[in-house]
Amino acid sequence: MRRSSRWTENEGGSASLEFITAGMVLLVPVVYLILTMSSIQSASLAVEGAARQAARVFVQADDSDAAARGADNAIRFALADSGLASEHATVAIRCEPDPDDCLSRHGYVTVSISTSVPLPLTPPAVTVNQPLAVTLESSATQQVSRFRGAG
Repeated sequence: MRRSSRWTENEGGSASLEFITAGMVLLVPVVYLILTMSSIQSASLAVEGAARQAARVFVQADDSDAAARGADNAIRFALADSGLASEHATVAIRCEPDPDDCLSRHGYVTVSISTSVPLPLTPPAVTVNQPLAVTLESSATQQVSRFRGAG
């Protein structure tokens, strides 16, 4: 049986070329998606852990100054562990029921942290006015012990 088309006569090597082309078109976006999701997940866990640890340290401190220093250290350590700069994080500490006395018995301390995570492999030409980033926020609440100051 004879083939009639001159294009079907020699197909040697075209399958590997098609596989490489289609593979690269599909593989590059998937790899970028994996890199992006990994960096966002890592930063999300860091921000959540920083808020939780800062709230714990805050309610266990002896006075308000030590509580603020301890919470700041906990936030810096947790964010640096994930490669995030704590200078770019926004931290808010809210105390209830008495905003003036955060360490009163049965009081609640809420630590809220917000930071931006830059997308990986973004060239500076794409980031015209501000960098391409994902904003992450987390908050944690801890209760001051009812036995505080009783010892």
